[in-house]
Amino acid sequence: MTEREFATDVVRRLREAGFEALWAGGCVRDQLLGMEPHDFDVATDARPEQVQKVFRRTIAVGESFGVIEVLGPRIDGEHLKVQVATFRADGEYVDGRRPSSVTFGSAREDALRRDFTINGMFFDPLDIRLIDFVGGKTDLEARVLRAIGDPRARFNEDKLRLLRAVRFAARFELDIEPATAAALHEMAAELPVVSAERIAVEIRKMLTDRHRVRGLRLLDDVGLLPVILPEVARMHGVPQGLPAAPTGDLWDHTLAVVEKLPADTSFPLAFATLLHDVGKPTTIGRTPDRYTFHGHEHAGRQIAEKITERLKLSTAEREQIAWLVEKHQYLSEAPVMRKSRLKTVLAHAGIADLLALHRADAVGSGRLVAHVEFAEQKLREWTESGELDPPPLLTGEDLKAMKIPQGPAYKRILDLVREGQLDGTVTTAEQAREMVKQLFNETM
Repeated sequence: MTEREFATDVVRRLREAGFEALWAGGCVRDQLLGMEPHDFDVATDARPEQVQKVFRRTIAVGESFGVIEVLGPRIDGEHLKVQVATFRADGEYVDGRRPSSVTFGSAREDALRRDFTINGMFFDPLDIRLIDFVGGKTDLEARVLRAIGDPRARFNEDKLRLLRAVRFAARFELDIEPATAAALHEMAAELPVVSAERIAVEIRKMLTDRHRVRGLRLLDDVGLLPVILPEVARMHGVPQGLPAAPTGDLWDHTLAVVEKLPADTSFPLAFATLLHDVGKPTTIGRTPDRYTFHGHEHAGRQIAEKITERLKLSTAEREQIAWLVEKHQYLSEAPVMRKSRLKTVLAHAGIADLLALHRADAVGSGRLVAHVEFAEQKLREWTESGELDPPPLLTGEDLKAMKIPQGPAYKRILDLVREGQLDGTVTTAEQAREMVKQLFNETM
């Protein structure tokens, strides 16, 4: 059974139990756009407790808001899932995030409380008919994003809709209707009442979509960029190119690099690419013939760490993004780099993303990618030969066995032995021990 078949079956079973039931929201929109929906949501006049009686396996994910998750058969080890929500009208929104109360109502009332017309439609999968109280189909055909009713009221209800407007407009290549756009501009500064986690979810969805550059431009155009990423907004006006031959500013350069990423780019790579030069505004200098940004990769890492911590990303993602930002120039010297240095970075778990970032940066800047190709060739060559990350020739236990006193020297000695091993100058354990004896004698 497919997700579509299960979602159709959920509607059928609710109908057979005497209730109205329809597909709702994003799955209807996606169908009209010729896209296969990833999730199917069902809206019904059945109350939550009635939905639970119709289906054997359910989870109350938002019972106070009328939302019950219905579990279907297992496919590839996971249950098919459909969220079933009772038609409702929302009470007053007092915090810009959620309604203070809900009243169960009709399909029309349910449509009118939703955010944008393209998300406010219903579809009957049994009778194959569209139910559209808000003009969503007309707006989709006209390629327009329009808030339902008064856009200021819709954004006041949930300030996250400010970000969602930009994401939907970018993803579906829609123009934002003038009144909706005006409300976005006027209310952009109010977004921070939304939790960092919810904002991060929208940024993630925007940056992993192939329309990510359009999304970033829209964020900037409507005034949301300096609200959620002020460090990125400071790229405006930072010069690129030589003083005598400028090539735009840092914002233009950053978007050009982001545009060269693969369509299916991961979130850490996309975010790190957006932030790769975020340290330049704080490190800019100038000589008579050029601009300088000494140490911007290290400043950028610190800024990236603050941004990702502020957005409450996972530790793994924060570390990966910070590492990519700090190393975004590292491979430029790959053809002349010592083997030990190059092997160490090529053995890193994030090397595929780093190579993609280097390639995008080079292509987006109009430079050659020879350094990237060299690194990719060495990565293949050393991986196949087992030279990339071989087991260490010596460990701390070996140093103990050699009667070398424990202390800070252990790490220095082992690091030097490892460098020799990766450089190919130390190839056996015996050679490693001889090197240790020499190093230890030198420190006495």
